[in-house]
Amino acid sequence: MTEPYQISFFGATNSGKSTLVNAIAGQKVSLVSDRPGTTTDPVRKRIELPEIGPCVLVDTAGYGDGGELGSERERMTRQVIDSTDVAVLLLSGNPEDAKWQKELDERDVPVVAVEDRNVEFGALIKRIAAVLPKVEERFLTGRLVHHGSVVVLVMPQDSEAPKGRIILPQVRVLRELLDRRCIPVCCTPDKLQDALKTSPDLVITDSQVFGLVNAAIPPEMPLTSFSILLSAEKGDIGVMTEGARAIGGLKDGSRVLIAEACTHVPNTEDIGRVKIPAMLRKKANIVVDVSAGNDFPDDLSVYSLIIHCGGCTVNSKLVRSRIRKALLSGVPITNYGLALAYMHGILDRVSLP
Repeated sequence: MTEPYQISFFGATNSGKSTLVNAIAGQKVSLVSDRPGTTTDPVRKRIELPEIGPCVLVDTAGYGDGGELGSERERMTRQVIDSTDVAVLLLSGNPEDAKWQKELDERDVPVVAVEDRNVEFGALIKRIAAVLPKVEERFLTGRLVHHGSVVVLVMPQDSEAPKGRIILPQVRVLRELLDRRCIPVCCTPDKLQDALKTSPDLVITDSQVFGLVNAAIPPEMPLTSFSILLSAEKGDIGVMTEGARAIGGLKDGSRVLIAEACTHVPNTEDIGRVKIPAMLRKKANIVVDVSAGNDFPDDLSVYSLIIHCGGCTVNSKLVRSRIRKALLSGVPITNYGLALAYMHGILDRVSLP
């Protein structure tokens, strides 16, 4: 499955970004007003565009506002760059236009500059389509399966699983296996032995029951997790795998960042905020910070390790941007699944796609 492109609209406050987004979307996505600073938070709209396909339009708060909240609007606008595939930059003669153009260029974001508020939308969409980064569609399961493979999916249905639904990583993997004409067998951990009677070619598990599943299957049976598959799709699996080994170097006083790409209300079984920190503290008296949603710290140098979620709700651009920031800061980065595999002593045993 190819993730939707994120097309973000940047420009000075009151430069016409919201008007342009509304016109392209064909509906009122953002509030439009002559009063500067009307848009305060990034506004997102999923849409299907000709020549582009599924995408997300993001109307940003803008820059150059001398108002009381101007600096906060700029901070939130700058955060959008991390997940932007193409930037539409409205030039209005504001002295800061050139600064933002330079920042977008330095962060390797393709820019479509627009000087005319009355730009013809069909022509603009063609310009955007022309600079979109080419994305090679690839399978989450990679070379781990083939036509006819029997795959057991171990999916705990605890308080972390939304009532009446299956979490997104599991849905995506299940759909892909069906598309690849595999034979998926879904079970909860307590029914794993029954599922293994199908003699599976691969077992994919929720990372939080890695230890239980590994102990229950033959050592030669390929094993991986939903989080690891997402890590390979969204980011750099090599960097993330090496990052997991940094857990062995943690010591008393080490600071670890748990980075969640989404926002949710944690509970007593939360994997990122409860289970992983508890396992880490069995190794050393560490300090754990948590960031959620867009609140990824600017200064990463204080951390000995970053453990990121699977990133199922965000695009690859955002995950890769965070990996790049970590590497530039000299901080190892891994993800939930790989970290749990290391702590269960099976990192070298798990299969990578």
